[in-house]
Amino acid sequence: MQQQAAPAPNWQGTPGTSYTSPIPITRTHLGHALASEWTKIKSVRSTMWTLGVFVLLVVGIGFLVAAQTTNEDFTDVPYTIPAFFGLILGQICLITLGVLVVSSEYGTGMIRTTFTASPQRYRVLTAKLMIFFVVAFVVSALSIGVVGLITSGMHGGSSDNEWGGTVLMGALYVSLLGVLALAVGSMLRHSAGAITTMLGVVLVPAILPAFLLMSESMRTIGEKMMEYNAPNALARIFQLDNDNGNGSSQLVLLVGVTAAAIAGAYALLEKRDV
Repeated sequence: MQQQAAPAPNWQGTPGTSYTSPIPITRTHLGHALASEWTKIKSVRSTMWTLGVFVLLVVGIGFLVAAQTTNEDFTDVPYTIPAFFGLILGQICLITLGVLVVSSEYGTGMIRTTFTASPQRYRVLTAKLMIFFVVAFVVSALSIGVVGLITSGMHGGSSDNEWGGTVLMGALYVSLLGVLALAVGSMLRHSAGAITTMLGVVLVPAILPAFLLMSESMRTIGEKMMEYNAPNALARIFQLDNDNGNGSSQLVLLVGVTAAAIAGAYALLEKRDV
């Protein structure tokens, strides 16, 4: 009589008792990504160095400029004008920090861990953009405001011009430059390349018009480039050039360019491997 083989054990069978993890399971959301990015940006030394140099340039140069002025210099201009000279250099710090916020993770490979913890890549980029913009705007506004207060104390009563608007618009302009740098860094994924690209975006339109204006055929392009470059935009925001507007059109252009760069960063983020 043939003996029947024993049935194979059912390794996939349902266990007799179910396991419940003692760790509470919660659905992740944007708040978690914001907390993560805030921890990153405040814990790396590059943030303290770049923001520290930014504050030193804006407040330090602003104080030196204010010390060289007289009460008559502020009869028809706001007290925040000395901050303009510091922002010309300080904006490079925010551009550098904006690039490093995202490109440093690609350089070290840490971005793989970030995307493993948060597979929704768009959520990570959104958190980076929001945290950086808030940090850059607050630091910029405080720095410009401190310069305004210092200048007002040194030349009190010599100006009736409101300078609160220059604080907000000036901080918004340089913060958007930093956000634009972050988007470029996300697209290029290389710190040196992204910083060089952003320096070209800021410096080339300020230098090239001098050569374009020599040619009649290129004069219109040179004039537009001169009108909308970063130094002239800040000059209008701080009312150094009242005859040609308050810088609102330049700010709108920067918003449009930044929005386009952010859209490109989102599109490439989902299509490329890390």
